Amino acid sequence: MSRITAQFNALKNNHKKALIPFITAGDPILDLTVELMHLLVASGADMIELGIPFSDPMADGPVIQRGSERALRNGTNTDDVFNIVKEFRVENESTPVILMSYLNPIEAIGYTTFVEKAAAAGVDGLIIVDLPPEESATLSAVLRLHSIDQIFLISPTTSGERLDRICAVASGFLYYVSLKGVTGSSKLDVEAVGDKLNEIRRKTILPLGVGFGIKNPQIVEAVGRVSDAVVVGSALVERIAQNIGNHEKLKSEITIFTRSLRAALDRIG
Repeated sequence: MSRITAQFNALKNNHKKALIPFITAGDPILDLTVELMHLLVASGADMIELGIPFSDPMADGPVIQRGSERALRNGTNTDDVFNIVKEFRVENESTPVILMSYLNPIEAIGYTTFVEKAAAAGVDGLIIVDLPPEESATLSAVLRLHSIDQIFLISPTTSGERLDRICAVASGFLYYVSLKGVTGSSKLDVEAVGDKLNEIRRKTILPLGVGFGIKNPQIVEAVGRVSDAVVVGSALVERIAQNIGNHEKLKSEITIFTRSLRAALDRIG
């Protein structure tokens, strides 16, 4: 059983929903990422989604794009990301870590090498934004060999045969993109999200996480009532951007905000 599955099972047994914050590795500086990961866990995160910085993050809105740009300016590369996870694992062996990447950095290294390094570092899951399920078989086979979950995105327009195919090959959980557009978008319709999740649940027993457009505790609570997990990215990365020159204030802002999200989910009961 993967750490991701074990965490979802434990949360379900305790009638809780998963909080999954997203940050970009190397943003605002490489040396701060591990500390931020530990802060997120201490503040109530159940899993961490860690972005591999990429020069053309087409699915991301301007906030996360700028986070990637900052990380790349710092010289952050894929091996740095693996080292971050490895360092995080020195003190934390239980919290699942999910890497978010585009396909290009993985192809540049090679599927087998990438996955072997990820497994050795202690990575539990992988989200590849631009890899469709129809083309995922080769990578999926390598990931299974190393017990790393491949987490697929589902959009509001995903249905029918394509939804069936995704549900058949995914593991860990399914990530529902709550909005058409890029990360950081607005105008979230929670009722529509709930309806779509009900459709997906008729196809799979995997937990369902929801991300995109989730900016504050009120939305977290509302989405948490219809999902198994809530992913928060742009709102966190924006707080990093606002406090680049003051790392103590940055850490305080991240802690306070994450605790408010945890409290919102815990109100669901």
